[in-house]
Amino acid sequence: MQKLFVFDLDFTLWNAGETWCDHTNPPFRRVNNHVEDSYGSRIILYPDVPKILNRLNADKYTMALASRTGEPSWAVQLLKLFKIDHFFAYKEIYPGSKITHFNNLQKHTGIPFSEMVFFDDEMRNIHDVGSLGVKAVFVEDGISGHMVENQLK
Repeated sequence: MQKLFVFDLDFTLWNAGETWCDHTNPPFRRVNNHVEDSYGSRIILYPDVPKILNRLNADKYTMALASRTGEPSWAVQLLKLFKIDHFFAYKEIYPGSKITHFNNLQKHTGIPFSEMVFFDDEMRNIHDVGSLGVKAVFVEDGISGHMVENQLK
């Protein structure tokens, strides 16, 4: 059975200067290994993100995003600037309940909730999505390779 790995964005894959990406100030620009908004505030990927995405991709896992951001187009811009947008076959990026995101992911992928793994930094999302039968993993200080490895075992 195929697993679906689903990631939140803010405080899970990236840190937008200790705030959410929809509280930044576009336009964005890439500077070396990070992105800056128009005020020069840094948005950084957590260090293990490229390694995690490359590993899951190499092992042919399907990946998706589930984010409740109020500015979906900004999140999409950041994914492109970080050059990670191509890793995600499905993108549920819009305001609202993560339950809606996951119902859509289940409908579009055909993968049962029991075969999904979700990483998020907000406990309310962990509880909501976990209630569907998804393996929901709480991310405290950005995702780490160790967290993902534990789910591959």
